[in-house]
Amino acid sequence: MRSTRKGTAILLRFLLKRDRVRIPVFVLALVLITCMTAMALSNLYSTSESRQIMAETMVNPAMTAMLGKGYGLDNYTIGAMMAHQMLLFTAIAMAIMNILLVARHTRADEEEGRIELIRSLPTGRLANLYATLTLAVFTNLFIGIVTGLGLFLLGIESINLEGSLLYGTALGVTGFFFATITAIFAQLSENARGTIGFSFTVLGVSYLLRAIGDIGNEALSMASPLGWILSSEVLVTNKWWPIIITFIVSLLIMVIACVLYSRRDLGAGLLPTRPGKRKASTSLLSPFGLSLRLQRTGLISWAIGMFLLGASYGSVLGDLDSFFVENDMFQQLLNPENGHSLTEQFLTMIMSILAMISTIPALMSVNKLIAEEKKGRIDHLLSKKLSRNRLLGSAFLLSVITSLIMVSLTAIGLWTAGNMSMENGMDLWNVYSAALVYLPAVWLVIGLGILVIGMFPKATIVGWIYLMYSFFVVYLGNLLEFPKWLSGISPYGHIPELLIEEMRYLPVSILFLLAIVFVITGFIGYNKRDIQA
Repeated sequence: MRSTRKGTAILLRFLLKRDRVRIPVFVLALVLITCMTAMALSNLYSTSESRQIMAETMVNPAMTAMLGKGYGLDNYTIGAMMAHQMLLFTAIAMAIMNILLVARHTRADEEEGRIELIRSLPTGRLANLYATLTLAVFTNLFIGIVTGLGLFLLGIESINLEGSLLYGTALGVTGFFFATITAIFAQLSENARGTIGFSFTVLGVSYLLRAIGDIGNEALSMASPLGWILSSEVLVTNKWWPIIITFIVSLLIMVIACVLYSRRDLGAGLLPTRPGKRKASTSLLSPFGLSLRLQRTGLISWAIGMFLLGASYGSVLGDLDSFFVENDMFQQLLNPENGHSLTEQFLTMIMSILAMISTIPALMSVNKLIAEEKKGRIDHLLSKKLSRNRLLGSAFLLSVITSLIMVSLTAIGLWTAGNMSMENGMDLWNVYSAALVYLPAVWLVIGLGILVIGMFPKATIVGWIYLMYSFFVVYLGNLLEFPKWLSGISPYGHIPELLIEEMRYLPVSILFLLAIVFVITGFIGYNKRDIQA
């Protein structure tokens, strides 16, 4: 064991230096968002009456599917509200961060030849994996402590020290669990793309199992690690045993990952790879066909996931509609100006969220070109009779098609399940058009990605930051009563909500024109700049 971990401390310092910007930025963003949300909830719902009204709005299948089962709804304190509305989404953010961190320092480094170089030095066989998982442990522990203490120091009455520390611990344990899951897939898959894809699949399945289980079958919730975390009833009864069980399971998974790593060849994956065809397909002769082939598995996985995500929300619409009809308080809360039901208003919020999630695979498709450039593969393509416009145009076209497919599948999934669960059903075109109207906003984010590729190739994180900002202000804007101009910075904040209002062509046209400007500028910059490996 001593020989396998030789050099772990040196590699850990090396990884800390590589992530000296990424990790602090993520920690600062997560802690600030968490503390700001707690303060905003405390200011907005200062009376028990206002909190109980909010609790009533949470007791319906749709909100349960989205946020998780509510605890302490009979006495909806700020602490209970904070845990109910924020714990799941911050836990998902922790999972995503850990998946990307572990994949980057294990399979991605191995794929690019860094691990082979390190192993040629006097280092242990498992030193890099040990260093990566140790980094994940320290990062999650630090986030958990800072988040917990930050919540407690706000001085909110219902957010005590134990509940605050449990909130932070739940986040840290969730992150560590998905770090170990990613370490497993880093041994099974032979490339970083597969590692990340499998890990995100586990995260998506965990969310769906928890959503379905919280609505009906509780056993399904207990099959999901996210369900374990939420069952701790943070800031309500503060149960520690689900967190301890999750941590123990994570340790077991970590041991399995180390054993698998010690038994495989460097550069290979334990899952058998399918031999390729003797003759390449004619589609591979074009840059578009090559891009599609490289991203085929990931795009198919995203397509299935988006359809299931839309269907999961559609499946609760029948219960949601009957809940609103039978609840007198909701009848009083209907907006008298437009006369639309809360079900329709809920659907408009879901449409914006699904549109932003649909942007993720489209933006990933665009950024794939930069990833290939960094690995030195673009040089070979451009040495042939291939123009830069055609190469970048192929990536852009694939991302646009991807966005159209993803948005369409979410709308179709939502309509299919909703039509089966609701007595009166829904009109397909109304649902589909309400989803398609978000495409200009999605294309603007894609255009920003093209602009960054052409002008600032090292700043691809800008697109992700903009998308995260959009999700934050659009999703939490009404809840936290943000100023209008904050949501105006996001393109999704300008899209008309067709289910409850008329079409507004001016803002949609402006977004479309801005997307075109971004794309043209990106193409000009890509033709002028150097290709960097």
